[in-house]
Amino acid sequence: MEQPYIRKPVAAGQFYPSSAKEINKMISLYAGEGGPKKEVIGCLLPHAGYIYSGRVAVQTISKVNIKNTVILLGPNHTGSGAAFSIMPRGFWETPLGNVEIDERLAKLLLNKTRHLEADMLAHLDEHSLEVELPILQYFSKDFKIVPVSIMSDDLDALKELGEELAAAIKGNDLKGSVMIIASSDLTHYEEQASAGKKDAMAIEAIISLDENKLTRAVSQFDISMCGFAPVTVMIKAAKLLGAKKAELIEYQTSGDTTKDFSSVVGYAGITIY
Repeated sequence: MEQPYIRKPVAAGQFYPSSAKEINKMISLYAGEGGPKKEVIGCLLPHAGYIYSGRVAVQTISKVNIKNTVILLGPNHTGSGAAFSIMPRGFWETPLGNVEIDERLAKLLLNKTRHLEADMLAHLDEHSLEVELPILQYFSKDFKIVPVSIMSDDLDALKELGEELAAAIKGNDLKGSVMIIASSDLTHYEEQASAGKKDAMAIEAIISLDENKLTRAVSQFDISMCGFAPVTVMIKAAKLLGAKKAELIEYQTSGDTTKDFSSVVGYAGITIY
């Protein structure tokens, strides 16, 4: 019998600690007391090193009920693999254990969508999805994932993918058991005031659930938001799945950690429900 493929961690020891004990300790500090949890359709989470963006991501996830399956949408920073790449089977390993890919949903999406291709290459060295996993694992021991890496700025294709994701979820009665997480940082390497202004425009578009407004703002104001494509897909899908509202949970920049405000990266945590 064929052994299941295990995608090994590439960001452990760099973006987040390499030991389970240190990961749990770090996340518990960011999580604080927790509080009531909300049923959400989607989330925006940042994906930088935990010392920079971990608090934003943890605070956001600490406030949601993690569904049975998480569709993880992230940008492709490496340039490897397909433009719309789905990893259809196997496991992703982190220091907190293995997370299984939801093979059934991955197959449904592959059959339903025009753009997704079964592809491992885009995922092998990409950190944008991996860094979210230990945070999800800290709060839930029982969920599967569908990892999707996107390397396209074709707005029509992104919106179409969002429509197809929603159709596959609704058409298979999975609406209550699937959530979508888009992984993205915001403005990169600008001084704090400039980054804050640009990030406010991107956040306002996301909270308005307006993917067209988001892509216009990114283009018009040159917002260096690495994952605007995954966020566009998520917004489109979430609306078709019934989302009516979005809430900014946390915003900060790398300057809050480094105290160097001359060149920062922006991070936001947003829930969509």
